[in-house]
Amino acid sequence: MSKSIKEIAFVVSLGTLLSKFGGMARQLVIAGAFGISAAYDAYNYAYIIPGFFLVLLGGINGPLHNSMVTLLADKNKVDSRLFISSINNILSIILLIISLFIFFSSDFLINLVGPSLTPQIKEIASYQLKIMSPIIFLSGLIGLGFGSLNAKKEFFIPSISPLISSLIIIISISNFWINKGNTTDLDALNIRGGIILAKATFIGALSQYLIQIPFLIKKGIFAISFSIQTKYSEIKRALQMIAPASLSSGMIQINVFTDLFFASKIVGAAAALSYANFLVQAPLGIVSNSILIPLLPVFVSLRARENHLKLIKKIHQGLILSSTSMVFLGSIFISLSTPIVILIYGRGSFNQNAVDVVSQLLIAYGIGMPFYLCRDLLVRVFYGIEDAKTPFRISIIAILLNLFFDWFFIGGSSPWGELSPLNLGVNGLVFSTTFVNFFACTLLLFKLNNRLDNLNLSNLLSQNLRIILIGLISGICSFFIFKIIFLPYSFIYLLLKLIISSGISLIIFYCLAIILKIDHINNLNKFLKEKFIRL
Repeated sequence: MSKSIKEIAFVVSLGTLLSKFGGMARQLVIAGAFGISAAYDAYNYAYIIPGFFLVLLGGINGPLHNSMVTLLADKNKVDSRLFISSINNILSIILLIISLFIFFSSDFLINLVGPSLTPQIKEIASYQLKIMSPIIFLSGLIGLGFGSLNAKKEFFIPSISPLISSLIIIISISNFWINKGNTTDLDALNIRGGIILAKATFIGALSQYLIQIPFLIKKGIFAISFSIQTKYSEIKRALQMIAPASLSSGMIQINVFTDLFFASKIVGAAAALSYANFLVQAPLGIVSNSILIPLLPVFVSLRARENHLKLIKKIHQGLILSSTSMVFLGSIFISLSTPIVILIYGRGSFNQNAVDVVSQLLIAYGIGMPFYLCRDLLVRVFYGIEDAKTPFRISIIAILLNLFFDWFFIGGSSPWGELSPLNLGVNGLVFSTTFVNFFACTLLLFKLNNRLDNLNLSNLLSQNLRIILIGLISGICSFFIFKIIFLPYSFIYLLLKLIISSGISLIIFYCLAIILKIDHINNLNKFLKEKFIRL
C-alpha cells in the first residue's frame, strides 16, 4: 500500500476503534440492564427495518457510501454540491414515504417479522418501531454525507460518528438501570425500558447526521435545495449503481430478517443473536474498515483494462490480508468463546443461561468470519469497476439459499411436522449465513476471474487452505494455554488469561505463516505495527 493509503487506513482505524469501544460499552450497559429479557428481544425485532436502512444507506462501507466515493471522484466542488443535492432530494422523498408507511403499519410489520413472538413482545416491538421509523428517512442523509466527506478526503468524522450515538444510548440506559430499583412489575419495566432504548436509538441516529453538517459546509459541498439540477444521465448513472448495490450489500441485513423470522419461536434467540453478533462485528468492523475503505479508491483508479495486472495484485493482497486476520480472530472466538462472553457480558441480568447460549453462537459466528469479510471485499471490487449488477444477481440467489437453509437447519417446520433431519436450534441460523457467504464468495471469485482473465484462483485456494490450517493449530494452542494458566477468578485475572493465551496464539500464528510462506505476511506485520504501536 502507498503511504497515502496507509495514512488513511490509520485515521479510519483510529476512528473506528474509538467507535467500536463506544459500541462495546453500549452493549455492556444493555446486557447488564436487560439480559435476554422481553424488552431487548422486542427491540431486536423493532430495529430490523430501521437498522436495515441505517446500515445499508447510512453505514460506512454501505452501498450509498461506496457509490458516492466512486461518483464524486471526478467532480469539482460546484458539480459535487449540485449532484449531492439532487440525489439527496430524490432519496429523501422515497425514504420519507417509506418512514410514514412503517410508522402506520408497525403492528402488521412486527407480526410479519416475528410471527411466533408473545403478545407482550409484539406490543413493545410495535411501539418501538413507531419511535424509530424516522431513522429510515435519516439514513439516506447520513449515507450521502459520509460518502461525500470520504470522497473529499475527510475520513475521521464518518468513522467516529457512531461513537456519539453509542454515548447517547449509554447515558439513557444507564439512567434507566440505576433508577429501575427493585421493582417486581416486570411487564411495566420491560415497556419503560424498551421505550427508552428506542428513543435513545433515534436521537443517536439524528446526532450522526447533525455532526457531519459543519464538515460538509467546510468542504463546500453542503446545500439545501428542493430542485434537481444535475443532468438526467448523471442521476441515472447514480441510481443504476445505488439500487442494485443496495440489495447486494443488504444481503447480510436481509439474512438478518430471515434469521429473526425463524428465531421468533425460540425465546430469547433474537437477543442472544444480537449479543454474539456484536462480539464478532466489533473487531471485524475495525479490520474491515481498515482494509476496504483505503482499497476502494484504489480499485476505482485501476479499473482501466491496462491496469488489470495491478488491480489483480491489490485484490490478492486484500483477500490474503482479510483471510489471515479473520481466520486468526475466528480461531480465538471459537477456542475462547465462553471466557470472552463472561468477560464482556457476565454481570447484572446476564445469567448463566445467557452465557451458554451466546457462547455457542460465538463459535458458530467465528467459523464464518473469513467468508463474511472476503465477500465484502469482492463486492467492493465490483463496485470499483462499476459493475453492481453481478453482486446484485448473486445476492438474490444467496438470499433464497439463506431462506431455505434457515428453515432446514432448525428442523424444517411445516403443517406436516418437521421435515428436516437437522434441528440445530438458533445455531443453525448462523451456520446457514456462513454457508451462504461461502457460496457468494465462490461465485464472486469465479465471475471476477472471468472478468479479469488471470486472477490465479489456484494460488488463492492454496494460500487459504494453509491459513485455515494455521488457524486450527493456533486456536487449539490458545484453548490449552488458557486452561493451564491458573489464576484466582476475577475480572482482571480473566482478562489477563485471555490476553496471554491470545497473544501466544498470535505469535504461533505469525511464525507458522512465515514457515508456510503465506503471501503478504510482511505487509501484515507492517500493518499491525502501524495500527497498534502508533496507537
